[in-house]
Amino acid sequence: MKTSTLHGRRIAFIGPGTMAEAMIAGLIREGVAPPQALIAAGPRAERLEALTARYGIRTSTDNAAAAREADVVVLSIKPQVLGKVLPGLHGQIAPEALVLSIVAGAPIARLSEGLAHPAVVRAMPNTPAQIGMGITVWTASAQVTEPQRAMARGVLAALGEEIFMEDEVYLDMATALSGTGPAYVFLFMEALVDAGVHLGFPRRVAERLVVQTVQGAAAYYERQQGEVHLAHLRNQVTSPGGTSAAALYYLEKAGFRTAISRAVWAAYERALSLAQNGKPQPPK
Repeated sequence: MKTSTLHGRRIAFIGPGTMAEAMIAGLIREGVAPPQALIAAGPRAERLEALTARYGIRTSTDNAAAAREADVVVLSIKPQVLGKVLPGLHGQIAPEALVLSIVAGAPIARLSEGLAHPAVVRAMPNTPAQIGMGITVWTASAQVTEPQRAMARGVLAALGEEIFMEDEVYLDMATALSGTGPAYVFLFMEALVDAGVHLGFPRRVAERLVVQTVQGAAAYYERQQGEVHLAHLRNQVTSPGGTSAAALYYLEKAGFRTAISRAVWAAYERALSLAQNGKPQPPK
């Protein structure tokens, strides 16, 4: 196993869902933590049994018992059940332990008060973390020590890239932009595939064309090392009076940019509503 700040540390996941599994898989895959150092806790025995069979980790149906023995407690539950889970963990976390929350919309102050524990890191990963290609925005309470920050980085780096922000306000923004972002990309890709089928391509061919186009475009931008504006790259493939110009004119006329901006803002408002009362509000 790689030498890391998590060597010998025990990590408990409260909430054994999809993102928790992505983190467990990443930690084991990257050699950051061995299976025996990981424990997942939740109410569904069949889900816990599946995780044990797949990764060889320990599991428990007792959240508090799992949290008490951990050096890092990862809160990976759904926002809607946070109010039910926090009371059972109140005062159960070791004083020197670190809490790492990936609960969307849950502010550090609420978590710290509900757990009676001051050292809290709040993070927002996204679904590509499941293959080690995610990006996570995170922040930490003032009581989180430098060694604990290093532990948080060790966990999050197993998911892909990580960006630390001093101000917690950026976490709700990240929820709307990068956390929800894969959904926007998948919808865009789905629409392109459907358009290709409408043109006459077999669906499997349309899917291959779209997936490689999106991957290639992102990789091409990465090769520029961030020194070229996206608008410049768009202009490179937009000849005057050409096919790209015709397509982009229609997208602009249809309000493509505005629709994306409004979608991200709607996601941001939903994240704020979760922060206020822990319950999702209906869209306006």
